Parts: sequence; C-alpha cells; structure tokens
Amino acid sequence: MLALLLAPLPAFAVNPDEVLSDPVLEQRARAISAELRCMVCQNQSIDDSNAELARDLRVVVRERLVDGDTNDEVIDYVVSRYGEFVLLKPRLSAHTLALWGAPAVLVLIGLIVAFVSARRRVARPTSKLTPDEEARLGRLLDGE
Repeated sequence: MLALLLAPLPAFAVNPDEVLSDPVLEQRARAISAELRCMVCQNQSIDDSNAELARDLRVVVRERLVDGDTNDEVIDYVVSRYGEFVLLKPRLSAHTLALWGAPAVLVLIGLIVAFVSARRRVARPTSKLTPDEEARLGRLLDGE
C-alpha cells in the first residue's frame, strides 16, 4: 500500500512555477528533461528528481526552448556544460564504442589465448625415455 502511495512522487518533481504556458513547449521540455540525468541523483532524470540542481536544469531547458532553441540545441548546450554523462542514453561515438566494446574484445582475446594454449598443450609431443633412463627408472622403482 505504501509503495502505491509513493509511486507517483517523481511526477511531482516539476514544480507548478516551472511549467510553461505553451503546452507544446512544455511537452518538449518534459521530453528533453526525461533524457537528462540528474547530476546529484545520477539514477534519475531531471524530470523525476527533486534535487535543486535538477530544478535549475529544468529551468534552463525551458528558458532555452522559450528562446527558440531546438531540442538538439538544448541538449547540446547542457552536454557542453556537464559532459556526456548528463545524458541518460549516451550518444554513439568513439568513446562509447570503446567503453561498450572493450569487454567484448577482452573476452574474445581471452578465448583466443585459451584456444591457442589448449592446442599447444595437445600438440606437444610426448618425449620417450632413452634406454638408459628406462633402466634407471626401473632400478628406482624396484628399490635398488
């Protein structure tokens, strides 16, 4: 019951004084805010966060939209100030490819090393004992 009562709390993060009078701009602002990470909470969008920084970012987003910026221009502006980390869904770039591709490359390298190592172990010829070594081994085993 408590969970049901607390579930709608993130919807109250946007204060009534932040809401734009133009419903189209407000809808755009909400869409952009849902894509931006709260730098305080880090697991919430600024649209869902009650943190003061999230509020400031929501205000900045709305100001930029009122000034005539496109959605991409607003997002680029926020990214230029806070870095790519502010995006909940990072853009595809060389940095993100390296970040997401590195584990796969390392697993692939590990599999290749394991395969080559196993092949060498199987392909390694067994050395036979010389007649002198066989005689010496026989004496050792017989207790002489």
